[in-house]
Amino acid sequence: MQATADQTKKESSWSSWKGQAIDLLYWRNVKQSGAVFSSVLLLLFSLTQFSVVSVGAYLALAALSATISFRIYKSVLQAVQKTDEGHPFKAYLEMEIALSQDQISKYADKILLYTNTCMKELRRLFLVQDLIDSLKFAVLMWLLTYVGALFNGLTLLILVVVSMFTMPVVYEKHQAQIDQYVGLIRTQVNSVVGKIQAKIPGTKRKEE
Repeated sequence: MQATADQTKKESSWSSWKGQAIDLLYWRNVKQSGAVFSSVLLLLFSLTQFSVVSVGAYLALAALSATISFRIYKSVLQAVQKTDEGHPFKAYLEMEIALSQDQISKYADKILLYTNTCMKELRRLFLVQDLIDSLKFAVLMWLLTYVGALFNGLTLLILVVVSMFTMPVVYEKHQAQIDQYVGLIRTQVNSVVGKIQAKIPGTKRKEE
């Protein structure tokens, strides 16, 4: 019973986090999404100008300046008002933040599963188990050489963040039109792949 209750609690917690992430990306709360979006962009733009060490140090100094100032302010306020409210961050200091053994095992199992799946897929592509899939992968890598020549890693990361906070909203508003165009593109791609498979011996997938 206890194990079932713990599992239910974990699933509920995961669903809650997933729902919060969706609300964030779909701008359900404009202020919250705007704060997260601007903070992440500011951090990434800072990394384009300064080193990771410098950005980390400045962030730590800013956080310490805020917490120390607030701590001193509350101490002075309590002394003037002659009250004993205790430490201003007491609730956060007593909050449990340690990961349990079950949580660590769960995340480790997921990482292991994704790693093994990725290794098997890369082996399949590089050893040409399916010629069409390997050709698709080769074309993707070729396109990425041009992307890499135009953008560095941080620039790509900035574009990914901007896309994460804009594309879901755009898709939600224009879902019908986007699905129509995506369907047309998919049809054309499948048609081209089918023609290639028909002309190259040994590329047809086996019937399951």
